[in-house]
Amino acid sequence: MHLPKAELHLHIEGTLEPELAFALAARNGVDLPYADTEELRTAYLFDDLQSFLDLYYALMAVLRTEDDFAELADAYLARAAAQGVRHAEIFFDPQAHTARGVPIGTVVEGLGRALERSEETHGVSTQLIMCFLRDESAESALATLEAAKPYLHRISAVGLDSAEVGHPPVKFREVYEAAGALGLRKVAHAGEEGPPAYIREALDVLGVERIDHGLRCVEDPELVERLVADRVPLTLCPLSNVRLRAVGTLEEHPLRAMMDAGLLCTVNSDDPAYFGGYVGDTFHAVQEALGLDRERLRTLARNSFEAAFLDHDEERRARYLAEVEAYVFD
Repeated sequence: MHLPKAELHLHIEGTLEPELAFALAARNGVDLPYADTEELRTAYLFDDLQSFLDLYYALMAVLRTEDDFAELADAYLARAAAQGVRHAEIFFDPQAHTARGVPIGTVVEGLGRALERSEETHGVSTQLIMCFLRDESAESALATLEAAKPYLHRISAVGLDSAEVGHPPVKFREVYEAAGALGLRKVAHAGEEGPPAYIREALDVLGVERIDHGLRCVEDPELVERLVADRVPLTLCPLSNVRLRAVGTLEEHPLRAMMDAGLLCTVNSDDPAYFGGYVGDTFHAVQEALGLDRERLRTLARNSFEAAFLDHDEERRARYLAEVEAYVFD
């Protein structure tokens, strides 16, 4: 779907398509435990978040050089642009790479090379969000922030991702305070598999401006009221929720009810190579499964630009919003 939109919940490592994985493996001398791309693609079936993460981190072994990260990002941006994305705020996981001996500078400079030419090449403006792995220690997160300091000119915000259950946001209070002191914006995954209390903690303890996922807020009516009143954006990922069994089927997804409740919902692809579609595909899928009319789709696109970190460039935000209003559906 070509409706102009921003993508605000996208893990660049989760855009690693099987074909690129095999190409990078050959280039870097990495042996993959799969015969071919089709066998690898059949492995992209998961029981839960952890089973997905196990494969997700294993495949990162093919990413070694600045060129690899630049190629990964450029491939995503080309696909995103073809599906109407005009602005993308892209997550990356430095700890998953430094743990394998890949320096953080290699990751950031490689991604940055693709992002800095994205507007000219793809017509997509970009920002980079550095995520901390919540199943790693708070000390590791602090060390990662310290290591990133030479590259903060390329990084707009910090986030929190990976296995949620048992790793409450409060664990990362100190690193979020430090990131805020450096002028970085703040987001966090909360309420995907973790309870609504994690959403409250992310807001109250970490001081985040957006909640990534936030699906389980619907279990707490008072929290829903707060999110509505404060216009806190939720970066929902419906295809991901189905693939990771957070909801049974797309038809059961609470997106429509969440919009009816007045929540500022956005729709995103999360890890599209693994979950069956990029953001335009996701818009089309929720339209079909939930019976969303064109104006609801337009609202979701409008929300995405309103939730984007474009405060420094309100003229750009206004231009993107005008594109949404002017869009004519097929």
